[in-house]
Formats: sequence, C-alpha cells, structure tokens
Amino acid sequence: MRIVITGGAGFIGSHLCERYLDEGHEVVCVDNLITGRRANIEAFAGNPRFRFVQHDVSHPLHIEGPVDMVLHFASPASPVDYLRYPIQTLKVGSLGTHNTLGLAKAKNASYLLASTSEVYGDPEEHPQRETYWGHVNPIGLRGVYDEAKRFAEAMTMAYHRTHGINTHIARIFNTYGPRMRLDDGRALPNFMGQALRHEPLTIYGDGSQTRSFCYIDDLIEGLVRLAATDFHEPVNLGNPDEVTIREFAEEILRLSGSSSGIVFKPLPEDDPRIRRPDIRRAQQLLGWSPKIDRTEGLRRTLEYFRQLV
Repeated sequence: MRIVITGGAGFIGSHLCERYLDEGHEVVCVDNLITGRRANIEAFAGNPRFRFVQHDVSHPLHIEGPVDMVLHFASPASPVDYLRYPIQTLKVGSLGTHNTLGLAKAKNASYLLASTSEVYGDPEEHPQRETYWGHVNPIGLRGVYDEAKRFAEAMTMAYHRTHGINTHIARIFNTYGPRMRLDDGRALPNFMGQALRHEPLTIYGDGSQTRSFCYIDDLIEGLVRLAATDFHEPVNLGNPDEVTIREFAEEILRLSGSSSGIVFKPLPEDDPRIRRPDIRRAQQLLGWSPKIDRTEGLRRTLEYFRQLV
C-alpha cells in the first residue's frame, strides 16, 4: 500500500511510519515540524519507500499518485504544546481534518483519525466507554485540544455517512515510549527528566488524580489492526492499568534510582481527575489487549531518556 501519515515526524506518527515501512509499504510522511522532529524519522531517510513532505495540513494537501490509506496524526498533543499553539491546534483539528478527509475522498483511500481520550474531558463515567459523550469545558484553556478532536470526530463521521469513506476513529489514551520529547510537558517525560537530573519531581495537585499509561508498541499494534477493519465508530486504545500520579512518580524514582524528592504545585484548570479506558470494544473487534506491563515499558523508556539527559 501507499500510506500518507500526517504528523509522521511526531512521537506516535514516527512509530507508525516505521511499522508500515517494516511491513513493506510505501509511506509519505507529512509534518510541519512544529512539535514533530526530524530526528524521529532520520533512520528512514535512505529507504526508497519513504518520502518526507514538510507541510501544514491546515492548508490543502496535494499528493501525486495513488494513495491507499490516510492516517491523520497531525496535532500538538500535550498541554504545553496546545497551550503554546492554541489556534494552530484548533485549525489542524478542523481544517486539517477536512483537508485530509478530502485527500482520502479524492484518492478513494481509507482513513484513520487519531482522536484522544480528552474527548471525554473530566469524565463523570469511569471507566470511559466509547458510548460516553464526555464532560468538556468548551471555553476552558484545554478546550482548544478537546473540542478540536471532538469536531474532528464529527467531521470524520460526516464524511463516512455522506461520501461512504472507510473511516476509523482511534481514541488514544496516555501513551509513552522512545521518541517522546523531554520538554513534552506530560507527566512521564517531566518525571523522567527530573529524576535523571536529580531534580524534584513536580506533581500538580495532590497526586490523587489517575492516568492509564500504554506503551507505544502496544498502541501501534492496535492502530494497525483498527486501520485494517471496516468499523467506523470510535475505538478506545489504551492500557486499563490505572495508577495515581503520585504512585507513578514514586515508580519512576525507584526505577531510575534517583535521589530526587517530590514537590507539589496547583492543579491546572480542567485537569481530568480520573482516566481509564474501557477496552472491551477493541478486545472484541480487534482481538487486541496491551501486552507490555508498565514496569517493562518504563524501563525501556528510561533507557531512551538516559541518552538525552
């Protein structure tokens, strides 16, 4: 197949590029490098089946030749990034989704949208099922990301219903692993960077809020399986192994052997109190469940970050 991956120089996107190249496909990676990095795709540069296009998909995207699949992963994805680029985040979720769906329609290609657990907001249902509509503040600081993704889902379903495009929606929960940026701003790179520099680990709030962390290899397997289906409604992809942020910080301190302590700062506006995916749909539809436990995944990720600090 010939596959277009937007945001392909980002954390998840670059792993998708690698997976499809390893399977023998041709990959066109599109990224404007606002948060993506060339270093993530350097290893593919000599591959004749790999092509990089530096482009902002908020503007129309033209790809010469046939395209079999479009995977839309372009977007700032951490609070640090989407608060720094709020308008760009809204545009890539709206205009970028429109443009990439237009490409899929023009090429008669299938389409996969990288949505997010943030469509559930600060949830009143736990764990979160795909049938839950969410609890989002549309005018809060985080609304630029949450609502961009909610709009993107609505646009994707409209293209499926109106034009018959074989669309897919992956609601991705917290994912981690090699190629994350140290300055990403999310809990894991923050904690690992601070631990390796022997600085205090910063917890926002009292640390009782929970998250569920999925290792990148498990997520990629789920995405590839979902993209190969004819299922069109959202599918949660994440690891249901839930942990408090304080417990998570303490795990990283133990694994790293760091002498760092922990400091507490005020909780940001609209920060979700709980987060855990109900993955029964993915299990039944895809035969997919995460395989890599958190200890092993954190060990692999820590080795990657040791090279960067």
